[in-house]
Amino acid sequence: MDNLVDRFTDFLVVEKGLSLNTLEAYSRDLSRYITFLGEKGVSDISKSDIIHILSYLIALQRTGLSARSRARHVVTLRAFYRFLTKEGILRTNPVQLVDIPKWLQKLPNFLHVKEVERLMAAPDIKTPLGLRDSAMLELLYAAGLRVTELIKIRLQEINLDAGFVKVFGKGSKERVIPIGLSAKNQVEQYLTNGRRPLLKGRNSPYLFVNRSGKCLTRQGFWKLLKRYAVQAEISKKVYPHTLRHSFATHLLERGADLRSVQIMLGHVDISTTQIYTHVARERLKRVHQECHPRG
Repeated sequence: MDNLVDRFTDFLVVEKGLSLNTLEAYSRDLSRYITFLGEKGVSDISKSDIIHILSYLIALQRTGLSARSRARHVVTLRAFYRFLTKEGILRTNPVQLVDIPKWLQKLPNFLHVKEVERLMAAPDIKTPLGLRDSAMLELLYAAGLRVTELIKIRLQEINLDAGFVKVFGKGSKERVIPIGLSAKNQVEQYLTNGRRPLLKGRNSPYLFVNRSGKCLTRQGFWKLLKRYAVQAEISKKVYPHTLRHSFATHLLERGADLRSVQIMLGHVDISTTQIYTHVARERLKRVHQECHPRG
């Protein structure tokens, strides 16, 4: 069965162009499922059926896994079994009879504008590292980037004269996003006074570098962001994706159309972007309740 998983992941890379993180998630889910089948004495995937799949989902629930996470496992199994039937390895797809578990959709966590302003003011821009961190925060918020997109930006992919940045999102899909004056100014300051002292004569293709002149890691940036959130006295938990949520929410609150926000976020399906309209509506309801005489 390990060979089938390898063939499936190769298929996802070649045919679907999925991101590395998505591929790793699929692989983890399938490894857990195959281990479960092995514990049930099933060593041939053709011997698995809907009973095994339902038993697996029940086992996941008993471990305390959330409905959202269990839904992701169903999506993984659906894709895997669909591949097996397409390749003629199986005659029927037992997962097609399984419903994806429902969950209460949580509204994305975002910062208010004043909180964003405090966060942007947190880095000490008198130092090369502070200039770098300030530019990264501004760019992350200005373009609604994913953290992986941010740390992988290369020098030639940002055009400060035109005010755009080019990034490669999930599935290596390219998109070009405007960055605004504030982010442009901070990146210029970093390039003029911060990047060269950090490189110390070394070369790097990446826009943002660490003390060793190398590309930052996702974990490294997350730690920086966490520290700056504390400095800015932001009580809520702040993750890199929080600024992406804030970017989309603030645009919609100020009249941006959903299609434009979808393009800038790099969402394939506009239904993924629609969650932010719920955020904007919830805010409008609160404003109405707080400010209307009969709210």
